[in-house]
Amino acid sequence: MTATHWGPPIDVLPLLAREEQALVGLLTGLDAEQWAAPTACAGWTVHDLVAHILGDKLGRLSRDRDGYHVDEPRPGEAFPAFINRINAEWVLALRRLSPEVLFAMLVDSTSQLTDLWKRLDLDELGGPVSWAGPEPAPIWLDVAREYTEYWVHQQQIREAVGAAPLDEPEFRAPVLDTFMRALPFTLRSVTARAGRQVGYTVTGPSGGRWTAHSTGTGWTLDRGAPTSRSPLAAVATDPDTFWRLCTRAVKPADVASDIEVSGDESVCATVLGMVSIIV
Repeated sequence: MTATHWGPPIDVLPLLAREEQALVGLLTGLDAEQWAAPTACAGWTVHDLVAHILGDKLGRLSRDRDGYHVDEPRPGEAFPAFINRINAEWVLALRRLSPEVLFAMLVDSTSQLTDLWKRLDLDELGGPVSWAGPEPAPIWLDVAREYTEYWVHQQQIREAVGAAPLDEPEFRAPVLDTFMRALPFTLRSVTARAGRQVGYTVTGPSGGRWTAHSTGTGWTLDRGAPTSRSPLAAVATDPDTFWRLCTRAVKPADVASDIEVSGDESVCATVLGMVSIIV
């Protein structure tokens, strides 16, 4: 796979089946009360969140494998509003299904997406990953985006039922790496001369260092700490705070004690506003 302005490629294919297996193993042991437990997704129970995950998988199979396209935004409907609407419609419809039926459908769909993506050239351009920019993105970034969504939703289910998080570095590190690919797009309104750098550090074994480089007309991303002695801005935080910031589960002001910043304050604020989900 080939590097782009989003940085070096991420290969999550070996992890997709294992993430699915972890979710299936978790759901196997849930009782009726846990299926009905509220989650961090406002208004959604564990049952609803599992239905949403299933809808994501079946929708991708229908569109990408079978070429079946039926859902489109209504006239004047913004893309995030469209996504929120069809997600809500799907979850509402699947509330008619028992947890047993829902679980069986999820199990039946496992591995099908991985099998599909294994047959594709991950360097080819596909549709945009909206939070990383409006231009066509390589398929590897789209696949990595899907992995992050499944991982985040599984974390939310685990929190709702009091289960241990799936935060081993092998599972969480690709999520952090993928979320960081939103940094060049996040900095699109920051004007800086070519060569200026913005660094972002996530501590711990799941983390790492990334640097955005100004080209004078945009930004590119690479792994590694800034090489400049005085980067334009630098931000550091822990893995749990980072992924919650990127998914708007917390606000920077709520976790200020867990964040370190230096350099241009306005650029740091822009960086901390980075979003790696569709909103």
